[in-house]
Amino acid sequence: MNTRLTELFGIEHPIISAPMAMASGGRLAAAVTAAGGLGLIGGGYGNTDWLRREFDEAGAALVGCGFITWSLARAPELLDEALEREPAAIMLSFGDFGPFAEHIREAGVPLMAQVQNLEHARQALDSGADVVVAQGGEAGGHGMTVRSTFTLVPDVVDLVGARSPATLVVAAGGIADGRGLAAALALGADGALVGTRLWASAEALVSPRAHQRVVAASGDDTFRTRVYDVVRQLDWPADYNARALGNRFLDTWHGNEDQLAVALPEAVEAFEKASATEDFDAAAILVGEAIGLVRDIRPAGDIVADMARDAARILGRQA
Repeated sequence: MNTRLTELFGIEHPIISAPMAMASGGRLAAAVTAAGGLGLIGGGYGNTDWLRREFDEAGAALVGCGFITWSLARAPELLDEALEREPAAIMLSFGDFGPFAEHIREAGVPLMAQVQNLEHARQALDSGADVVVAQGGEAGGHGMTVRSTFTLVPDVVDLVGARSPATLVVAAGGIADGRGLAAALALGADGALVGTRLWASAEALVSPRAHQRVVAASGDDTFRTRVYDVVRQLDWPADYNARALGNRFLDTWHGNEDQLAVALPEAVEAFEKASATEDFDAAAILVGEAIGLVRDIRPAGDIVADMARDAARILGRQA
């Protein structure tokens, strides 16, 4: 399926792997690229050593890298580290794109900017983004509750088309199979950013125990919460929260944030112990509503190939 996204990056399928913080390593990014998509390493909260290791793990594969923008502002040397690797793209999310956009453009690297509403999209265009990623609230991990993918994407497509026709739009949030990819293209997007389905892949930096837990879950079992940001003591901007799979820990504290603030030392200790022992009755599993479409853990290349094939069939095209 040829789209403007496949032409821009010289790839076969209009599929990008989401740069999920600490889950999207070099092995996953390289596998997605090898399958004809574009793999992104999740720079997230990573440090220099982590970022170097994961780029090394990707080998000679052409991959990109994504950063949580407000976190990158505290360690801007990570961007220089990524740019030295001549990445396919840099993706910025959840903050002000401006301080980094010019540096990325000067390096000759395409800038992808993830947005959650139309004002974010305007800011992305003002920063000179080459690709605007429209993320709906169905997505796993961090984002906003305010918009759904099905309505946000065409809104962003229309805005971008009117203001900057050469800029591409990619859909994100709830896309886990060929039906989702076909829907994204039908809504006017140039491709799709896929997170949760590739989180549930053999190459993701995810505990087998976490994988085992999600294959029996449905989208109804996820919800957006700030609890894990509180106990991880991450200073996320107030507008953002994270979609997670429910468990006993969230049953206790979600909606009881005032009590959590009082009992924070004990809650942090319980969370950290659970994370160390892979006890997912308390440890975090940050996945989206699309987890209900995941029934197995498969190689990322197979996921990409099946998604592209099924979308082409649905759209009446030849793969």
